[in-house]
Amino acid sequence: MKVSLFITCLGDVFYPGVGKDTVEILERLNCEVVFPPNQTCCGQPAYNSGYHKETKEVAKHMINTFAESEYVVSPSGSCATMFHEYVHLFEDEPEWQEKAKELAAKTYELTAFIVNVLQIEDVGATCHKKVTYHTSCHMTRLLGVKDAPMKLLKNVKGLEFTDLPNKEICCGFGGTFSVKMMQISEQMVNEKIDHIEETKAEALIGADCGCLMNIGGRIERQGKPIEVMHIAQILNSKE
Repeated sequence: MKVSLFITCLGDVFYPGVGKDTVEILERLNCEVVFPPNQTCCGQPAYNSGYHKETKEVAKHMINTFAESEYVVSPSGSCATMFHEYVHLFEDEPEWQEKAKELAAKTYELTAFIVNVLQIEDVGATCHKKVTYHTSCHMTRLLGVKDAPMKLLKNVKGLEFTDLPNKEICCGFGGTFSVKMMQISEQMVNEKIDHIEETKAEALIGADCGCLMNIGGRIERQGKPIEVMHIAQILNSKE
């Protein structure tokens, strides 16, 4: 099975190790992974800020970039969601909307691809940590990926999992929201960290680098002894 990796901006700049883990997991599961070098930002920041005309130019580029891909897999629920949003973006351009539908149909967040396409729930990972899991908004509410991460984490040997209280509440990132509404965002992420501490977990896991950057940055500023990890790091762990 041939998979095109869509790494995302945050993954490229801030979390390159997540990309490495993603590739190693997929290759271990007998996928051939390719990286289309022309990929750029998916256009989500502009789209969420109302700059739809500018977003269309980016979207057309990304549609063309992945036009020949069999599957597109991303270690980011938020950015995978944006590929699905292209369908709505091109409602007034039927030709491009059809192309957008083709891209959306073959685009998956990493855990959803492993569970729903590869039909695998145990990737052979081992991790001796006490953890909890943050459910990101775009991934669960828009992309509809809820069960896949839990199925995979359940089969990680040595992992002690505790459910996160009020897990459905946003962490306060929201892309440009955290910049435009900084004070509100800060209160939201503080509340999220309070709930993480309730679990007594030594590590917080998530599947969206944006959320992890927001929560992890606040945890670091507060000096909390909580590790923040992408789910790909857990699924590629052997310790």
